[in-house]
Amino acid sequence: MLESYQAKYPAPFAVLGIRVVGNMLIDIDYLPKGVAVLAPLNPLAEKVCRQIERYLDDPAFRFDLPFEFNGTPFQRRVWQVICNIPSGRTFTYLDVARKLTTAPRPVGGACGANRIPIVIPCHRVVGSNGLGGFMKARGGFPLEIKRWLLKHENADL
Repeated sequence: MLESYQAKYPAPFAVLGIRVVGNMLIDIDYLPKGVAVLAPLNPLAEKVCRQIERYLDDPAFRFDLPFEFNGTPFQRRVWQVICNIPSGRTFTYLDVARKLTTAPRPVGGACGANRIPIVIPCHRVVGSNGLGGFMKARGGFPLEIKRWLLKHENADL
């Protein structure tokens, strides 16, 4: 079981539950807006919150946080491609799949397994005919977040 959050940061679209272990960011969860916020409990959680705040002020801001691509070798390859998608741009699942000579569905699975969204911007990966899924969902709260993030970055859908 994961440790409790080291910060809960209020964003316009959700409260971001931030987990750090030692000197590494390991998890960002999208929590409902009504969840109580929590001031950062350590310097790294404070740094994560400051950088999220900078991203919210400037969608072109590039995160510089210590984290590891904790996943399968395939997931890590997908996440590395996603990290290179600039703010304001989107790739389709098919675009990412072609870069990795694979199929779109496993790319979607890797996006759904991303534990540090926003920092690894899986919201920038969309379907060939629209928004696609987000956080292993095809509708509801997760898609509202994806829409908000893409609008914030002035991305075309």
